[in-house]
Amino acid sequence: MLKLVDPDISLHESWVEAKSEWPDGHQDGSGIRPGDHFETTEDFEAWIKRLTLPADPSMLFDGVQVTANRFWIVEHDTYLGAIELRHVLTPFMLEAVGHIGYNVRPTARGRGIASWALKAVLPHARSIGLTRVLLTCDEQNLPSARTIEKNGGVLEDVRSTELGIKRRYWIDLSGYSGD
Repeated sequence: MLKLVDPDISLHESWVEAKSEWPDGHQDGSGIRPGDHFETTEDFEAWIKRLTLPADPSMLFDGVQVTANRFWIVEHDTYLGAIELRHVLTPFMLEAVGHIGYNVRPTARGRGIASWALKAVLPHARSIGLTRVLLTCDEQNLPSARTIEKNGGVLEDVRSTELGIKRRYWIDLSGYSGD
């Protein structure tokens, strides 16, 4: 059974195994930054602590960090991916990143996990006062586009950004029930 959980040290081995499935190590919505280390339990625990700390107000003006919730997608104690809900957007995030970023480890794709996770996090977005959320994906990432559309995403536009050409979708939460 799929569930969203807070990042947890108990998933260290499964998380490292999943990370090895990405050729460049990048995982949207994971909170990984250059210089982060995960090899030892201590490194992993320190990283999780940073993930779960409130946003540092001194970083907000640099467009680097905003208040966010990060959840891990887990099935039977196996890490399958992550989803991040950003409470506010910097101008850069409004242009290219959006409120929600997610990833599913390559060996678990094609099972509807991303759609499930997005559907599961939308009520939380509504509960923190958001009336609509922005999601973006690379122009060529059709599986992600389908995930967003399946959850009510309406394409606003396709535009060139600092991160490449992005499809930008809005999901209206005013009447969102999750059905």
